[in-house]
Amino acid sequence: MSPDANIKPTNVGLADAAAGTLAVVVGPSGAGKDTLMNLAARHFAGRPDVHFVRRVITRDGDAGNEDHRSVSEADFDAMERAGAFAVSWEAHGLKYGIPAGVFDELARGNLVIANGSRSALHHFQSAFPRLKIINITATREVLAERLMARGRESREDVLKRLERSSLTVQGSYDVADIDNSGTLEEAERAIISVLETLVGK
Repeated sequence: MSPDANIKPTNVGLADAAAGTLAVVVGPSGAGKDTLMNLAARHFAGRPDVHFVRRVITRDGDAGNEDHRSVSEADFDAMERAGAFAVSWEAHGLKYGIPAGVFDELARGNLVIANGSRSALHHFQSAFPRLKIINITATREVLAERLMARGRESREDVLKRLERSSLTVQGSYDVADIDNSGTLEEAERAIISVLETLVGK
């Protein structure tokens, strides 16, 4: 597993990148997406054919539960103009980028796993010929409990947010749904099983 993606632009074309598969992990807040990705990365550590992407994000490096490269908005915009991203998008007041170096990993026939967003899946679909969506979900009751345990929102705000959100992926995508309402061990086995089926495809 490579710990980082090359930030430099790449000359690899879409036809070359079609040799490997890009798996995008998505899911609502509280579903445990970052935790499961970290567990999967630990499982595949040392595998040269499995690559976990380190995203570029315009937020503090210590924020969240994700190992990411923190940059300013000005630096992000400059990188975007220079073609340093395969995919980039904005959500919740932040900018996210998937480094273009993932095309090199895909051209080698490797499996690449990226932390994504359901609102940005159309960008991923345009950029990657072979795309698998892994949707981490949980029941609304479980999501509400986890979100309220964080203490960032009131119960009313949490319930309103869950009423507005969908737990499914909308659109024509190849999706594997993983329910993380039960034990973490069950969900960990499920995501590893899905990723194992994609290695070498």
